[in-house]
Amino acid sequence: MANPPPYFSAGPYSAPAPAAKDQDAAKEDQDVAQLVLELCVPELREKALLLLSKKREKCEDLALLLWHSYGTMAALLQEIVSIYRSLSPPKLSSEQSTRVCNALALLQCVASHPDTRMPFVNALVPLYLFPFLNTTYKTREYEFLRLTSLGVIGALVKFDDNEVVAFLLTSEIIPLCLRAIDMGSELSKTVATFIIQKIMLDDAGLAYIYASSERFCAVASVLAQMVEELVEQPSPRLLKHIIRCYLRLTDDGRACNALRNILPTVLRDGTFNDLIEVDLTARLWLHQLLHNIMMMSNGGGGPHPVLGRAMGM
Repeated sequence: MANPPPYFSAGPYSAPAPAAKDQDAAKEDQDVAQLVLELCVPELREKALLLLSKKREKCEDLALLLWHSYGTMAALLQEIVSIYRSLSPPKLSSEQSTRVCNALALLQCVASHPDTRMPFVNALVPLYLFPFLNTTYKTREYEFLRLTSLGVIGALVKFDDNEVVAFLLTSEIIPLCLRAIDMGSELSKTVATFIIQKIMLDDAGLAYIYASSERFCAVASVLAQMVEELVEQPSPRLLKHIIRCYLRLTDDGRACNALRNILPTVLRDGTFNDLIEVDLTARLWLHQLLHNIMMMSNGGGGPHPVLGRAMGM
């Protein structure tokens, strides 16, 4: 008898039966549901937070369970509020930081789900995270809080929702992101810059930046400072977000004119060519940025016809 093809089951132990897989999935769902219930039991909450934060990528319905289970969101907010007193003066322990970061990871799960995102925003839950973004301490415990909180906001803006952007603008998220960029690690800078980028890509967000010269100057100054730091500590991902922010600013003639004088020289002279050599999108964005500024200098305007098409502009 010829050997069976590789996808043919040659024996009873070659692959798990479908029923066994279904049983495993059902058992996993039951375990997750039980852990969600345990969030409301103070004595069991810490372990439940840890285990759920590890399972959040595998359970598609976790956001719905968290949002619709009685008392669960209140328990997560209680975890967050409970450490406010440790923020200033700084007396936050590593254990406290880790525990709250696990709670924040679950909030990020809720912020990412299409069915819970707007209820999450309408309940003003993101406002509970702002004290963590407003801290000025750089120790590991505070940096973890800063980064994980930024992750929640980043999950909200990732999907280009106008209502989310409108809410964040009324809550003054831009100044908090600028502070996080000033105080945070490279990863915090990257996530905060991504948030600013996504907000600016919304017309209301761009209008917010242009509403006053102070806002424009604050954003431009922070972007320029990060660019100069990247010369010594290169980060392709952060540079890409910065370039996109600058490019979006050139959509306004006044801002584009101002960038003629304040755009960092290192973005013009090829300093970062090697850093973005393999990233075609970043290279196109940088070329378009420099083209827009050059056209403004020459009295022209508008996107480069070839680059604009390549980037879908």
